[in-house]
Amino acid sequence: MSETIQITIEVKDEQVREQLIAQLSMNDFDAFEEKESELICFIEEKNFNPSVLEEVLSVYHLKYSQTVIAAQNWNALWESNFDPVIVDDFCAVRADFHQPFTNKKHEIVITPKMSFGTGHHATTYMMISEMSKLDFKDKSVADFGTGTGVLAILAEKLGSSYVWAVDIDDWSIENASENIEKNSCKNILIEKADHFSSKDKFDIILTNINKNVILANIDYLSASINRHGNILLSGLLKEDEDDIVGAFVGRRFEYVSTVERNKWICILLRHPTN
Repeated sequence: MSETIQITIEVKDEQVREQLIAQLSMNDFDAFEEKESELICFIEEKNFNPSVLEEVLSVYHLKYSQTVIAAQNWNALWESNFDPVIVDDFCAVRADFHQPFTNKKHEIVITPKMSFGTGHHATTYMMISEMSKLDFKDKSVADFGTGTGVLAILAEKLGSSYVWAVDIDDWSIENASENIEKNSCKNILIEKADHFSSKDKFDIILTNINKNVILANIDYLSASINRHGNILLSGLLKEDEDDIVGAFVGRRFEYVSTVERNKWICILLRHPTN
């Protein structure tokens, strides 16, 4: 496993931080930590291209500092910054070194590593919250861009009969596999793939990635949903809504709803009944 590059950007504007997260996540940055006056970004050394980062930052006239984190030190760093994630009384996501929750319907225990999806990010929070409104009982589910595996694990806890979890990143596959085992899940198949391609059809598709990846895979996603099936999408900013909704409606999907949190959105679409 390669070393990790930590990029620290001094930026006080919350909206700019959110825009940077959206842009950098499309350029191989794996994880982000927001602080009051800075944004800390992480990327595997082998994927780091300084010119790409500098081009993104030049729009906002921002500078950055860079440090290298040895692979063996990453877990300790991430754990030291990981707090439990609580989504109302529905679900709590915690590490095994945290005290258990007794007043939540569902609890997910993970080993916090650099995979996106620990629940800290607004998009994962919204995905978990919106999943509480869907019926997963005996449903087949795909989790595209599974990250830590949190959404796939929750889908099984909600009664799914089969969950296909896919990610492009080796680290995510390793971390999600560990978390799936830690939560005693039996119905999740995890696979590495660079796009959404399955011979199966699903009742529910969960996709928390970004606009470009969603649009690049929209035909695969559209062809893989059962009639009456739901597609729940996030990793999206408010300004992405029209393009995403328009692309799916153009493929005869029914737009159901959008929720917003900290300028990020989560969209629910449904396969038509005829």
